[in-house]
Amino acid sequence: MQETLRRILTARVYDVAIQTSLDHLPGLTRRLGRAVLQKREDLQPIFSFKIRGAYNKIATLDAGQLARGVICASAGNHAQGVAFAARKRGTTATIVMPVTTPPIKVAAVRALGGHVILHGDAFDEAFAEASRRAETDGAVFIHPFDDPDVIAGQGTVGLEIMRQHSGPIAAIFVPIGGGGLAAGVAAIVKFLRPGTRVIGVEPVDAACMQAAIAAGEVVTLHQVGLFCDGVAVRRAGTETFRLCRDLLDEIVTVDNDAICAAIKDIFDDSRAVAEPSGALALAGLKAWAAAHPDTGEGALIAVNSGANVNFDRLRHIAERAEIGEGTEALLAVAMADDRAVYSRFLSALDGRSVTEFNYRWSGEGRAHIFVGVALKQGPHEKDDLITALRSGDYDVEDMSDNETAKLHVRHMVGGRATGLPHERILRFEFPERPGAFLRFLNSLKPAWALTLFHYRNHGDDVGRVLAGISVPPAEQPALTAALAELGYPYVDETDNPATRLFLEAV
Repeated sequence: MQETLRRILTARVYDVAIQTSLDHLPGLTRRLGRAVLQKREDLQPIFSFKIRGAYNKIATLDAGQLARGVICASAGNHAQGVAFAARKRGTTATIVMPVTTPPIKVAAVRALGGHVILHGDAFDEAFAEASRRAETDGAVFIHPFDDPDVIAGQGTVGLEIMRQHSGPIAAIFVPIGGGGLAAGVAAIVKFLRPGTRVIGVEPVDAACMQAAIAAGEVVTLHQVGLFCDGVAVRRAGTETFRLCRDLLDEIVTVDNDAICAAIKDIFDDSRAVAEPSGALALAGLKAWAAAHPDTGEGALIAVNSGANVNFDRLRHIAERAEIGEGTEALLAVAMADDRAVYSRFLSALDGRSVTEFNYRWSGEGRAHIFVGVALKQGPHEKDDLITALRSGDYDVEDMSDNETAKLHVRHMVGGRATGLPHERILRFEFPERPGAFLRFLNSLKPAWALTLFHYRNHGDDVGRVLAGISVPPAEQPALTAALAELGYPYVDETDNPATRLFLEAV
């Protein structure tokens, strides 16, 4: 612990980094009834805190090491931090990035002078290749989080917060990927103000540090969600685990919709656009504040860790923010296929705005409506609305937390068909690279009919796909084996109410 503190206090980050501002979020402060602030690491030269740790590590290298160059594996912010720091220190930087990395991120690294090598479909493959090249070529490997000097560089974020806010602080919320930022911030904050809570925040589908602390040792997650690509880490670091286990007060997990809502909160209050991992800490702050309304005085502070978001992701983020904030309900409603019934249904919404209304005539005398309804009084209003509709003899199913409904079905209502026996509906993650769809098609036997296919680009490293496949029962094991060999993560959604009501064969 003492060595970590020494490294933080002597870190050389300000050769390239700036002391970022600690800004109030006035709208959220009013809503929560207590001071809420954000630490603006999105204002760094590379729009991310990663420049701190990368530069602090490279600044420790001697002339001989600098002559050999540096190498790292990253699909985003660490890559830019290493490239920026290497250029400043007059050495070469090789960055191994997955083939699926969006071109905008590759271009950003190259613009900073980094030599990019595209290898593998995922970070783990890129990491292994970077490690191999470090051994064979002699370049110095710059770990994205599990290195004492990287941790110390990130810890300067916590040191700045302590200097910038002299008043009481109830809790500081820090995003966790591999744990470098959380470990560094917790070390310095707990030394200077032991009574201040330091709370880590992870996506619910990428909570590697929470899993490690629960197990008492570092564990490897089978897979992680990629929406928060900046923290999509399957395995926490050994040193970061030790520090986080001993110093963090707790870890909060949040889902993607809550993260999208936090992005909107940041925009509404500061007109800044955070990347998903950048808004992760604020999403955790909001969840924690809701669960702990009586925690005494003191500000709540969230680290806005970055703003490197692809522009084409903003459409998806905007769609999901309203659901995450509890200001929109998505409902599947069954009713008689009659215009007068539709009119009565709209009247039953009691003046609430309809955000979308999806329907296609079926000719069966019964209609299934996919409807979005604006809410003004918070999440409890949705339950009251559903109860009122059911009392009016409408069959209602809540789709607000149904991932397949939100990703695909709301854009596909009216796609039911007849005469498709033995259809299975599967939700996939395809790598965003040329040939991914062809490889999927080639994995299917000619006798297996592809009955449905829906894809939307969300600006992620993976594409979200909903596919229907008609396979006789006797060949289901063969399909399962073929999909396992294909290796694309998938979930069987055949029995999902959203697909059953709006998409499946009848």
